[in-house]
Amino acid sequence: MASLRNLEKARAREHRERSQPAARAKLGYLEKKKDYKERASEYHRQQNTIKSLKRKALNRNPDEFYFNMVKTQKVDGVHQRKAEMEPEVTEVQTKIMFSQDLRYVNMKRTAELKKIEKLKASLHLLDGEDKPKNKHIIFVDSEKEVKKFDAAKHFDTHPSLLGRAYNRPTTQMLQAGQIPVPTDHTELEELAQEKEKKYKELTKRIEREKELGIIAQKLEMKKHLMAKKEKKKKVADETKSSAAQYRWCTQRKK
Repeated sequence: MASLRNLEKARAREHRERSQPAARAKLGYLEKKKDYKERASEYHRQQNTIKSLKRKALNRNPDEFYFNMVKTQKVDGVHQRKAEMEPEVTEVQTKIMFSQDLRYVNMKRTAELKKIEKLKASLHLLDGEDKPKNKHIIFVDSEKEVKKFDAAKHFDTHPSLLGRAYNRPTTQMLQAGQIPVPTDHTELEELAQEKEKKYKELTKRIEREKELGIIAQKLEMKKHLMAKKEKKKKVADETKSSAAQYRWCTQRKK
């Protein structure tokens, strides 16, 4: 039976609402039922809102208090937030605070630069990961010499020091006891770990010094903005790696 009903609906004549007659075209668009329903639902929604607001006003407690009552004021029938209160510090005091912050950042940046230079001097940066791995090619006359070649004998040093590209003492210096060099495998591993730890510390300090430099640039720009009252134009926005850039208009000096 359901299939027959669906078939009858498919064969039924489509109901079409007429449009505005040509004689009444000056009156505009002819409202359809869907338009009336939308207009009526909007009207009822507004009436319900007004009714609920009236009910709230009647049931309002006359002693209730909201902070917005003192923070807003009515302008042309619309509640608007009052202007922010004047700051408790003067312009001169604000400039002094900015200069103190900038001085502190520059002091910390100078301390970081000194520590970076000290680490670089101690590590030499000769076997860092960023440096290219150099090759030392030695030429011999025959394949027999290649098989018998002894690198430690050729460079006149201890076999455990062949991997070092800097400060490699000779056998004579080691025998004289001028440079104590660890030959134990465990001690060499500990030295390598200590060296890697220092390289990581150097990388972090370089990143910190860079961040402090960016902060100093931003504080310096804010200081200039507070000091100079001339017309200016913003050239570039502030980013994570740079301060905002402004261009001040040139003025003729009297």
